[in-house]
Amino acid sequence: MSDPFRLPSFYMPYPARLNPHLESAREHSKAWARDMKMIEGSGIWDESDFDSHDYALLCAYTHPDASAAELSLVTDWYVWVFFFDDHFLDIFKRSRDTAGAKAYLDRLPAFMPVDPVDTPATPTNQVEEGLAELWARTVPSMSRDWRRRFHESTRHLLEESLWELANINEGRVSNPVEYIEMRRKVGGAPWSANLVEHAVGAEVPAAVAASRPMRVLKDTFADGVHLRNDLFSYQRETESEGELANAVLVLEKFLDCGTQEAADAVNDLLTSRLQQFEHTALTEVAPLLQEHGLDPAAYGDVFAYVKGLQDWQSGGHEWHMRSSRYMNGASGDAPAHSPAPTATAAALPAGPSGLGTSAARALVSLAASVPARLRSHTHIPFQQVGPLPHPDFLMPYTTRLSPHLDAARRHNVEWSRRVGILDAVPGVPGSALWDEEKLKDIDLPLCAAGIDPDAAPGELDLTSDWLTWGTYADDYYPVFFGRTPDLEAAKACHERLLRFMPLDLAPAPAPLNPLERGLADLWPRTAGPMDAGDRRTFQDGVRVMLESWLWELSNQKQNRIPEPVDYIEMRRQTFGSDLTMSLSRIGHGHTVPPEVYQARPVKAMENAAQDYACLMNDVFSYQKEIQFEGEIHNAVLVVQNFFNCGTEEALGIVSDLMTSRMREFQHIVAVQLPALFEDFHMGEEARATLTGYAEELKHWLSGILTWHQGCRRYAEVDLLRHNAPPAPTWGGPTGLGTSAARITTPFHPPTAVVGARG
Repeated sequence: MSDPFRLPSFYMPYPARLNPHLESAREHSKAWARDMKMIEGSGIWDESDFDSHDYALLCAYTHPDASAAELSLVTDWYVWVFFFDDHFLDIFKRSRDTAGAKAYLDRLPAFMPVDPVDTPATPTNQVEEGLAELWARTVPSMSRDWRRRFHESTRHLLEESLWELANINEGRVSNPVEYIEMRRKVGGAPWSANLVEHAVGAEVPAAVAASRPMRVLKDTFADGVHLRNDLFSYQRETESEGELANAVLVLEKFLDCGTQEAADAVNDLLTSRLQQFEHTALTEVAPLLQEHGLDPAAYGDVFAYVKGLQDWQSGGHEWHMRSSRYMNGASGDAPAHSPAPTATAAALPAGPSGLGTSAARALVSLAASVPARLRSHTHIPFQQVGPLPHPDFLMPYTTRLSPHLDAARRHNVEWSRRVGILDAVPGVPGSALWDEEKLKDIDLPLCAAGIDPDAAPGELDLTSDWLTWGTYADDYYPVFFGRTPDLEAAKACHERLLRFMPLDLAPAPAPLNPLERGLADLWPRTAGPMDAGDRRTFQDGVRVMLESWLWELSNQKQNRIPEPVDYIEMRRQTFGSDLTMSLSRIGHGHTVPPEVYQARPVKAMENAAQDYACLMNDVFSYQKEIQFEGEIHNAVLVVQNFFNCGTEEALGIVSDLMTSRMREFQHIVAVQLPALFEDFHMGEEARATLTGYAEELKHWLSGILTWHQGCRRYAEVDLLRHNAPPAPTWGGPTGLGTSAARITTPFHPPTAVVGARG
């Protein structure tokens, strides 16, 4: 059987190392698998299968410094997880037995209690017995926080197999964004990352475990592991297993291209994710630890964990090149076929291959990645790009506008004037970002009237004011902090703004500028009627948006175009999606259990809607941001940079991604929400609330498009008008030699609206 494509040249900057305890792990793991009845008589593996897969070799490569006992434990975990994958395939995927699969998966959390239980569950099959035995051997030495995180990642690994099964049953290939997000859960690499902490004997401190840098490290690690695996397993999964969850297949369908081209694109994405890992580890981790005042031991633990993740990437690659599970042409220690070189790599010497030569190949790998790295940091701002033609936006929902729109517009002007948004900041020349004409042109009450057409007058005013404050704040950050050499002033502003959102509604500090005055007015109007839980959720939505603007500023100072996955995931936050969506969920009361809002279909529905709106905004705002504001945070530019292609091709890809996210949203509402109702045995009231929430998101989507089309913010004529040089405010001297006399003329900087605005 011929290979469907040639393996590409992989980015491998770190040499793989082999644990000296490999043979003892091999011996132990086979004995353990026999004790668990995973080999003879299981109907899944026989001894030759087990030996050829060589999971001990995988773990010896991915955990090169583990002790003999630790390596044996980790190897047993991987034997178990691969057995589960093959067992689930054989019993449920091949038979398409969704009901049986759900009953099977529902039992497994009982075998991994976060806290000790007096009466453990009784195993009924190899998967349950193996999980119970491993859990008991693993968790006693770890903190409760780690046990909770490991429980969650193991549960995701198991339960999201239903997502794969559902797609197989429907013959549905997911879109790229959906696939990346879901592959993290079902692929198990976040689970592997938790196990790395155990293997290196270093827990990530609870104070920073949920922070953006640590989340990005885990996500980029996971994406690297999964995308690499997809390249090696494409043939096995598509030809032997009928699998649809493979990145090569996903890009084949999305880009409408050949298998080789899709495989090369997957490898480029793999490279970008690994480089995002490096960027985060080098630029964000140490400041994070310093910010939380952690001690040297915590520093040591975190960087031991980072090194453990690096070891896993390089070791996992070496194992893939040798395991019989995958398409690798391996015979003995060395790969049989040469990777298909990229245009850059083709000019470089291939270097030695075979066992023990990965260090020598690192130089070639690093050199091949230089052009893409440079491209990300050498964008020239303020390029003349002209208007971007708009695609035919897929919008299956119609917009209804609130009858209170005109009143909301009048209120919004009065409110903006009252909190100082239309004024200059005292003592700061050129700080009058908006005037009344610009406020009316932006017309944020039009957006509010579309996304919440049934709002009472006061509710519409509140939503309009929040949108106005968020848009003004997003203009404010790059203008006031984008020109400074560090982020300290922006961080100080951020910390002060957080003080204007007290959960106990205690008095806030005296506001010093329009940004603070606006938030000081909005917070008690919004949070006052809420209960404690809703108040915290809403505060989190605002905080996440504020933090995302610091991320934008950091990229701006480095002149770094974000890599695609990081951009998509952060764009939801810079757009203020959580803020506006949490506003709509406040009125739901408690008819829906909180865990339902965290269920995969609900989160996927929200993410699909957010991505459609964010990408739509990037299409409308491309000329404004690239030509007039010198911005780098725009999906069209991100795609141009990643694929090294022209604007027209990049726009086509962004448009296709928008369409695919909208179709996913429709699919979730039509198919997955009804299934969720059954899974949670939800009553009529809860079902009505979630169905109503989906309707609110439809209003949210159509209302945002209507606002983009109706406001005077993006057309070239309006951009030229709003960015025209200001007329002199005094009749000073003109002509040669008079420039010194004119230095007191106020400076009017260009605005940069990158987030909550659109």
